[in-house]
Amino acid sequence: MSLHDPRWGHKPNDPKAQQGKGPGNDGPPDLDQLWRDFNQRLNRLFAKRGGDGGGGYRPDARGVGLTASVAGAILLLIWLASGAFIVPEGQVGLVTTFGELSHKTGAGFNWRWPAPFQAHETVNVAQVQTVELGYRANVRNKQPNEALMLTADESIVDVQFSVQYKVADPVAWVFNNRDQVETVRDAAETAMRELVGRRKMDALLFEGRDKLAAEAQRMVQQMLASYKMGADVTGVTVQSLTVPEQVAAAFEETVKAQEDRARARSEAQAYADDIIPQAKGKAARMKQDAEAERATTVNTAEGNAARFNQVVAEYAKAPGVTRDRMYLDTMQQIFSSTSKVMIDAKTAATINLPLDQMLTRSVANEASMGSRSGPVMPPVAPVQQGAPSQPAPPASGTVTVNGSSAQPQAQAPTQAQPQAQAQATPPAQGVRAADAAQKIDPRSREASRDRETR
Repeated sequence: MSLHDPRWGHKPNDPKAQQGKGPGNDGPPDLDQLWRDFNQRLNRLFAKRGGDGGGGYRPDARGVGLTASVAGAILLLIWLASGAFIVPEGQVGLVTTFGELSHKTGAGFNWRWPAPFQAHETVNVAQVQTVELGYRANVRNKQPNEALMLTADESIVDVQFSVQYKVADPVAWVFNNRDQVETVRDAAETAMRELVGRRKMDALLFEGRDKLAAEAQRMVQQMLASYKMGADVTGVTVQSLTVPEQVAAAFEETVKAQEDRARARSEAQAYADDIIPQAKGKAARMKQDAEAERATTVNTAEGNAARFNQVVAEYAKAPGVTRDRMYLDTMQQIFSSTSKVMIDAKTAATINLPLDQMLTRSVANEASMGSRSGPVMPPVAPVQQGAPSQPAPPASGTVTVNGSSAQPQAQAPTQAQPQAQAQATPPAQGVRAADAAQKIDPRSREASRDRETR
């Protein structure tokens, strides 16, 4: 008898076995009818019996066993099918037997014994995962409990950063720690707080952001290795490192003041670089001048001392001659830089002789004679006659000559100078003055030569 026969599971004389069989029912059984019959049997099997016990349906033992077997087989298939699982590409499956690692599976379709015997867990070993600290998904979504950190100078900074890591050992990642992501977050926060606490705020804000990220990556990796997490830290990215919003305005003013200080320092350094070399050069030049002056003074003093020693030796030999010679040299030095006026004491006549011009002409004539260019004759002022001669008041440093002697006299009032200049000079007195000039001239020439030699 086939399973699709409606008489299957009934007695031969059962009227229900004859359903669907007749002159017009020789075809295949109705599936809807079979399904309805199956539902009725299940309802009768699990329904409660009536109080009189005579009106209920009582299935036979064979039908009950067959239904239970079918139901058990279906449940067994469902249970066995629950052990099938698929591991995506880039992930690893870990199969455990009563909580203990049994084996690892690769990507694709896999099967294990269903619960409660075995279980499985997949771990992504190809994707780089990210843990965010100080914010969530966006830097504007701040987490103050994680972001605010204390620096070495007792200032507070707002640090937002992220840690990128990759699972290297899935077995260690699953079995050595619980709440792996939170463990990575706690380790990263601990490392960052330690590094920030070692530095001052200025160094963090303006100098060491990249260095801070590199040191944080190294420290987090060391901590995860000590925890045996089985993860490799691939990078640490500092998203934001600023002062808290509550003190941002005051901090900006501080930054501006620091920039002004740096600019003023730069300008001062530039000025120093410009003025210091000049001052050093000037000091070196003054030092050289002082050395030259010292050498000149020392040499002059030594020369004067040697000359004085020579004079002393000559004076010891002939005191009178040496004394007269010193007197004449002194008077020559005095007369060489002053105007000369000659006065005849006998006739009270004033003779104005241009001795300075005469000496200059004498020197020029000697020079011209040496070069064969002829004497130089400068014009001589005319001598007025007929005016009475009056003694002219000598100026400062003038000489009064009486006969052949010359003695310096006191200065007369300056009111008589116009009259002295307007007086005429007699011819006889002029001759005597010329003779006196010729007597003085050789010595003046020697004095001029001495001056040129010196």
